[in-house]
Amino acid sequence: MSDSTKEFILHWGEMGTRWGVNRTVAQVHALLYLSAESLTAEDIADALSVARSNVSNSLKELQNWNLVQIDSRIGDRRDYFRTTADVWTLFLTVVDQRVEREIIPTMNMLQRLVVQARAERPAQPMVTARITAIQLFLEELHGWYTQIKRLPPASLHSLIAIGSGITRFLPKSSRRRLD
Repeated sequence: MSDSTKEFILHWGEMGTRWGVNRTVAQVHALLYLSAESLTAEDIADALSVARSNVSNSLKELQNWNLVQIDSRIGDRRDYFRTTADVWTLFLTVVDQRVEREIIPTMNMLQRLVVQARAERPAQPMVTARITAIQLFLEELHGWYTQIKRLPPASLHSLIAIGSGITRFLPKSSRRRLD
């Protein structure tokens, strides 16, 4: 394993912990991302010097996130694991999973709380307004994401490139808020 491969895997593991993902899960994903071929669980355990059981648990977690696929080979009972090398596909998969696991449950809870806060006595207009503001923000963000995720990766790339340059057309007062 090259030095750059090791450093990438170690850093990805560290970043995983900051993103709320187990370090080994992130390292397994990093190894699969950099691998030219599908790997067995044994290959992964050997490459990362971690227990086979830890690799199995990490692969299950990655499968739950739809980040790892399994390949089978004729005459070989072992499973071979791979992940996509397409960065946009990885990004959208992670965002889809975060939306399903975090954003939608939060939106549902906020909708319930808005109704509850409006009915409470004595009224708490500031609390109601702030909960409503977050609910409306998440609904708007979710609506935007629902439209964006349907675009092909090339269109997403173009959209980001356009968005990066569009700030120069905004009034100076709006640009300062973006900094």
